[in-house]
Amino acid sequence: MTMTKKKKQSKKQLIAQKNEMAMIEGILEGSPDGIGVVVVRLDCGCRKMAAVAADGEPASKVIIYRDGAESVCDLCKDDNGAYMRVTESFIHWVEPEPDDDQKKSIQLKVLGSAPH
Repeated sequence: MTMTKKKKQSKKQLIAQKNEMAMIEGILEGSPDGIGVVVVRLDCGCRKMAAVAADGEPASKVIIYRDGAESVCDLCKDDNGAYMRVTESFIHWVEPEPDDDQKKSIQLKVLGSAPH
């Protein structure tokens, strides 16, 4: 399998998990301008999420949480979920999704140009 195929397969797998959907729905409920939610998964198991507006600007505060825990891990408390510990990041889009050009523009603005 070529590197390109591996990257394409991993990108297709980056969809919200069932345990993330309740948090995504809650964020969107409180963010009327949100057209999607950025999901950042960290190597410790914590997640950071925030709604994003059509112009790529934040539409909510960043929320950091850990499933089944009362609070985030000690490492996240210290470094607020540092970029170097990100394992996966993507945007969960609201239906109807923006067109591909707008999605690419927002993804570039929010997630940068590094492989996700």
